[in-house]
Amino acid sequence: MLVQSGVSKFLRILGIDPGLRVTGFGVIEVNQQSLTYVTSGCIKTTGEGLPDRLKEILSGLMEIIESHDPTIAVVEKVFVNVNPQSTLLLGQARGAAISAAVLKDLAVSEFTALQVKQSVVGNGHADKSQVQEMVRRLLNLPSAPSTDAADALACAICYAHSERVTSRIQQLKSR
Repeated sequence: MLVQSGVSKFLRILGIDPGLRVTGFGVIEVNQQSLTYVTSGCIKTTGEGLPDRLKEILSGLMEIIESHDPTIAVVEKVFVNVNPQSTLLLGQARGAAISAAVLKDLAVSEFTALQVKQSVVGNGHADKSQVQEMVRRLLNLPSAPSTDAADALACAICYAHSERVTSRIQQLKSR
């Protein structure tokens, strides 16, 4: 899972927080034990109907993947909403995000919002402002990213933390 770049090895992770109107994205790099911010932002859809919005999500994420060459994509899992229609629409946005990743031959990992918040904040029920602040601190950013971008970066950080744990366990087993 590590990519050779010059002398150092790094893992470039694309985090995605899917949404039909706003899809957050964030790219970080893991180099040994440090996390480095690469980019983040939001894809804001303007299409009239569902197919147009899904196309905007798909093409926007494909451009990001082409521009930043991530090693893996991490997508937040859909939670069951009070409104089943909202859950179905969010699931379709998530499908467009996963499709963009697999069309670009990326492996996809998934975490629930609870897992992401637990990993990044230490509290699975943290609010959006707590996630934003911890992302800012962990990535040494001058200001907090937007909520959607912060959620996407948090997905990437969650994966980085899980990879470190797995790597440490494998190192201990090999001794």
